[in-house]
Amino acid sequence: MNRIKIATFLASVMMALSVSSFAQVENGYKQFKVEEGFEDNGFQWFRDAQLLCAGNKEKSNAMTIGWGGIGTLWGKTALTVYVAEKRYTKKFMDEAEYFTVLTFDVKDSKVLNYMGTKSGRDGDKAQALGLHTAYTANGTPYYTEATMVIECKTMYAAPFDPKYFKSNVPKQMYANFPAGIHSMYIGEVVNAWKK
Repeated sequence: MNRIKIATFLASVMMALSVSSFAQVENGYKQFKVEEGFEDNGFQWFRDAQLLCAGNKEKSNAMTIGWGGIGTLWGKTALTVYVAEKRYTKKFMDEAEYFTVLTFDVKDSKVLNYMGTKSGRDGDKAQALGLHTAYTANGTPYYTEATMVIECKTMYAAPFDPKYFKSNVPKQMYANFPAGIHSMYIGEVVNAWKK
């Protein structure tokens, strides 16, 4: 009897994973390895602004980000993002195990503008823009209109500590920054898809 239950459970897990993977394909995405297929300049990629999304199937939020890093850490392919303490997305980042970073076509720059100037506290930004939310096999939200989706599992999260600022750059940044000090989120890249 126990073997039947285990077999049934494993079959349902495998089906859920294959259905979710198919959902990305169904939405026009192809999976790729970022180590081999990431073609953008890592030094410019975040300056061009991307979208950060976190949450679950019950509730999620996204925001435009212009700071980040791409590379390796602790033997893993890693992506680092920063979220200020007063941003609505921060609570989602703190509660979620995974997050996604999304890119959009230049023609969809209204998405990045809107997501960067409106707060999710005031309403569902994705719904206001007509975006369609989908989920990875891990339950991480993303929007099907994105041209690329990178899913990360958070390995480290902590706020900056001003006592460790070594130059005037961060001191000046936070002297009059109303959103508060940023937290750093380092994620292992676990999946990536692009159209």
